[in-house]
Amino acid sequence: MHPLLLSATSLCCATIFGSIIGFGIKELPHKWNDTILGYCAGLMLAASTVGLILPAFDERGSLPWGIVAISVLIGAWFLNLLDFVTPHLHHITGLDPEQHHGNGRINHVLLFVMAIALHKLPEGMAAGVSLNSGFDGATDWTVTLGISIQNIPEGMVVIAPLLLAGVSRLRTFCIAVAIGLLEVAGVAAGYFLANISQAMLPMLLAFAGGAMLYVTSDEMIPETHAHGYQKQATYALLLGFISLLFLE
Repeated sequence: MHPLLLSATSLCCATIFGSIIGFGIKELPHKWNDTILGYCAGLMLAASTVGLILPAFDERGSLPWGIVAISVLIGAWFLNLLDFVTPHLHHITGLDPEQHHGNGRINHVLLFVMAIALHKLPEGMAAGVSLNSGFDGATDWTVTLGISIQNIPEGMVVIAPLLLAGVSRLRTFCIAVAIGLLEVAGVAAGYFLANISQAMLPMLLAFAGGAMLYVTSDEMIPETHAHGYQKQATYALLLGFISLLFLE
């Protein structure tokens, strides 16, 4: 199977798999939710640095290192722009169903789902770009693996709020599939952008790495520290980081 198809399928299926689990677990205790997200944050940190940013500097050739560094910042700024359109995930995941009723509650839930969906595109691009990072012919699966593991709990947390807001199970599942397909589009876009010009590859790698670092720092880590279980989340983050280094 072509690496592009395999990566896209892995990311999409991981999201759908997490969604299926979410149908059976409508409400995950904060302690376990923060621990799982902490582990995923560690995976994302390792994937963005080892799988994207370091290879960007290694393969820059005659490209000034400052251009690569600026590309990292541009990737973060791109995600920052999305935050003007959608609210922060850590402001939405604490939604109390007992305090929100009617359309207002549903609107909050939909904004939460939109925030996750919009971040799927640059995540998919990160995986697609990384597939083209091996100039020796080898395929780097680090980023695809890290994002795939992260997609499972993300798929779970999309399902529960929609079900609690009264959205039908069939429509909820369709939304989860659509979110997974956004990541497929991102993988294809990142892969073919990197394929057009190898000279752009270091900048694209750095851009994708910056985007992943922004999501991890601005949304995932604060969410894991918001409910009093920051110690467990911190050790889970370290375990996730070491796990991906070991796999690499």
